[in-house]
Amino acid sequence: MQIQILGSAAGGGFPQWNCNCDNCAGFRAGRIQAKARTQSSIAVSSNGIDWVLFNASPDIRAQIEAFPALQPARAKRDTGIAAIVLMDSQIDHTTGLLMLREGCPHQVWCTRQVHEDLTSGFPVFNMLSHWHGGLVHHEIPTQAALNPFHIPAAPELEFFALALQSSAPPYSPHRNDPHPGDNIGVLIRDTRTGKSLFYAPGLGRPDRRLVEVMKQADCLLVDGTLWQEDELLVAGVGDKLGVHMGHLPQSGEDGMIALLEGMTKPRKILIHINNTNPILREDSAERAQLTAQGIEVAYDGMSLEL
Repeated sequence: MQIQILGSAAGGGFPQWNCNCDNCAGFRAGRIQAKARTQSSIAVSSNGIDWVLFNASPDIRAQIEAFPALQPARAKRDTGIAAIVLMDSQIDHTTGLLMLREGCPHQVWCTRQVHEDLTSGFPVFNMLSHWHGGLVHHEIPTQAALNPFHIPAAPELEFFALALQSSAPPYSPHRNDPHPGDNIGVLIRDTRTGKSLFYAPGLGRPDRRLVEVMKQADCLLVDGTLWQEDELLVAGVGDKLGVHMGHLPQSGEDGMIALLEGMTKPRKILIHINNTNPILREDSAERAQLTAQGIEVAYDGMSLEL
């Protein structure tokens, strides 16, 4: 299984276009050691030819240009994107579908709740129905049993969806009435090697079942949005806490570092990094703390193979 990190930042990317926090201003001025990042998305393939895109970020055009396998040029009009999986219905994970309109129809896997959001509050499915058949919806099951769903473009891979505790976006009909399926994590298993990846760019408080799945995976690509619960307030750019955004911060006795500490099997990588997070600074004390714990920070263009 091949995994390509197309984008590793949270919504807005890094530096965020309208932000002058210490990280963004420092990056523009050349004062900090950090990499620019586009908004979170990965691509997975079992053969290096047909790719499953996880989330369609607003930066998808630049991400395709940076990863030629997604534009293999085998025909006058072509794409290596054979399927799309949506983890939720957030703006920064779905707006890129509009940028892919010339390539419709696209095969899209998402939960019933995400499909509802994307045909009502943010009706991307409705809008794109006017382009060559638009988006063809395949429902991802989120029942209690961990049953696989299959994507024909990746027959050697099995996909397992796990409902996560999180919030639907502001335009969702059930914004204040959370449902299982508003946000999912996905375990991807290569049936040839038995190796598996667990991907969850948005992860709130994990339950016991989720922790057990994470422990058994060979690689984790999980929520690295915030270093601390009140990070936006401390940075002077907002007042929302991590818990209200559906993100588990890295620090604190119940944070991501503590959660990952007892997991000895998987390779541990953080993704979906907010522009305010000090781990973006490669020489920061926070980054050093992650390194000491054996936790990596994803970057755009990072390639993995399982």
